[in-house]
Amino acid sequence: MVHSKINSRFGVAIAAVTLVAVGIAAIPVAWAQQTDHAKKLGMKLMCMCGCGQVLVQCNHINCPSSAPMLKELDERIARGEADDLVTQDFIQEYGVAVLSSPPNTGFNRVAWILPGFAFAMGLGIVVLVIQHWRKRIPAAQEKSSKREIKVSEEMLARAREQSRRETED
Repeated sequence: MVHSKINSRFGVAIAAVTLVAVGIAAIPVAWAQQTDHAKKLGMKLMCMCGCGQVLVQCNHINCPSSAPMLKELDERIARGEADDLVTQDFIQEYGVAVLSSPPNTGFNRVAWILPGFAFAMGLGIVVLVIQHWRKRIPAAQEKSSKREIKVSEEMLARAREQSRRETED
């Protein structure tokens, strides 16, 4: 009887410690993502742990970068700092790599222009190839229709004689 009370108390104590540990582990992540404004601004930033994911979508357990970055982001938004100022501070701290999309200035503009340019060039090449194919097909048909078959007079006379014989019957 005494052992069952000790075992049940021990089980309750383990369950309580486990719940507290899970709660403590979840507090920074839950607190760091408490505002929609922080989530919206966090979509413009990358997690710097090397995972290649957007800051608010980094799903690594115990990520060394996302929780502190999200906490800093929430603190700055809670203080009422402008989005541009927050973004610039993150760029100064982590470099341009912290941005989820390259800024549309300077050489980075190539990253914005190149996909549209490449699509237009590819489409132009496809149109030219199709036009070339369409011009080539009628030319081949003209050559085949202009072929003249030369028949000698002797062959023509034999063919006429044979057709006359076959039609008389």
